[in-house]
Amino acid sequence: MARTSRREFLKSSGAAAALSFLPGCITEPTPPRNAVGRVVVIGGGYGGATAAKYLRMWSGGAIEIVLVEREAEFVSCPVSNLVLGGSRTLADITRSYAKLGDYGVRVIRDEATRIDPEGKKVSLKRGADLPYDRLVLSPAVDLMFGEIEGYDGDARKTVLTAWRAGPETAGLRRQLETMRDGGVFVITIPLAPFRCPPGPYERACQAAFYFKQAKPRSKVLVLDANEDLVSKPTLFKVAWSDLYKGFIEYSNNTEVRRLDARAMAVKTDFDTIKGDVLNVLPPMRAADIARNAGLMTGGTRWCGVDWLSMESLAHKGIHVLGDATLSAPAMPKSGHMANNHAKLAAAAIIELMNGREPNPQPVVANTCYSYVSDKEVIHVASVHRYDPAQKTMVVVPGTAGVSASRSELEGAYARAWAQNIWSDMLG
Repeated sequence: MARTSRREFLKSSGAAAALSFLPGCITEPTPPRNAVGRVVVIGGGYGGATAAKYLRMWSGGAIEIVLVEREAEFVSCPVSNLVLGGSRTLADITRSYAKLGDYGVRVIRDEATRIDPEGKKVSLKRGADLPYDRLVLSPAVDLMFGEIEGYDGDARKTVLTAWRAGPETAGLRRQLETMRDGGVFVITIPLAPFRCPPGPYERACQAAFYFKQAKPRSKVLVLDANEDLVSKPTLFKVAWSDLYKGFIEYSNNTEVRRLDARAMAVKTDFDTIKGDVLNVLPPMRAADIARNAGLMTGGTRWCGVDWLSMESLAHKGIHVLGDATLSAPAMPKSGHMANNHAKLAAAAIIELMNGREPNPQPVVANTCYSYVSDKEVIHVASVHRYDPAQKTMVVVPGTAGVSASRSELEGAYARAWAQNIWSDMLG
């Protein structure tokens, strides 16, 4: 992976292309002379779909790629909060996997149920086992509902997280639409780390944006288990004050311990808080398939990796991407970061499968855009490089920063970012 200068990165992130590699930089692969093996990719999100495409392209077609994805189409979690605010629909953030076939990626719609690291095979819910030479796992996270008393199967039917974009996103939007004017929408946030650090705060903005237009006597109550907003705190607080004064109430150090779905109430160590619509986000960890394969490391809920290749520290031959990883310092669990993980892993896997060592100095970048209204946006960006002494990724000095202020120009950048990264993954 090529080094990225601070100036080049800031220029690209400001233009919202903000990807370490763009599709136009890659030439069409030539027909392979010799096949070098098969890579199975589990999960077709920002990490998995990108890895599948770039492994095929960068290997010149010499590596057989099989992508296992349980959903028929890709629905983006980034931008999905705008569905709650009413300025986007699910169709706007949905893309097909069909074009991956043009690169020679075989896409199997099925669910991976088990990984056998010793036998090097993946079991599927409906299909036959898939043998592999190397495995790429991009499973995202599972929500730890059991950590909150009362968050059982029945409660989950009515108290929606919508933390995977799709039917629950539409369901939560319907709940906001049918909520009485004067009602309270309660959003609870677990202790970090969790998937998409700015996501809950953007969600509060989008709900308040909708209420301001349609239900002006309603409010959003944010119960945050953390000491402060874990992403872009100043920018979000200014937006809340300027745009949504009286609509958003924020409470820090407020961890939800129990849910009473029938009473539409959550309980903390000190209070019982009722709402008309509840959006309770439980703690998160690497998905079940990673846990069951023994990929969690160091007594954590996450999968440790070798940052030169994204290869698991627990099992050789398995590369873990995205939100499921034990993040490096100051590295967010974001879609953009998963996309960069995928490219780092793809480049390394090609080298390893050809008997060579991966790049000893990889660099990845991140940009997270957050909509504070239907048009105004803020962002955070950073560049991370490998530190051989610490054997992890560290932030390149001078590259981390946030927007000077919210703006519609940033909104244009955010829209371009979404279109570019979806094309980069799937186009």
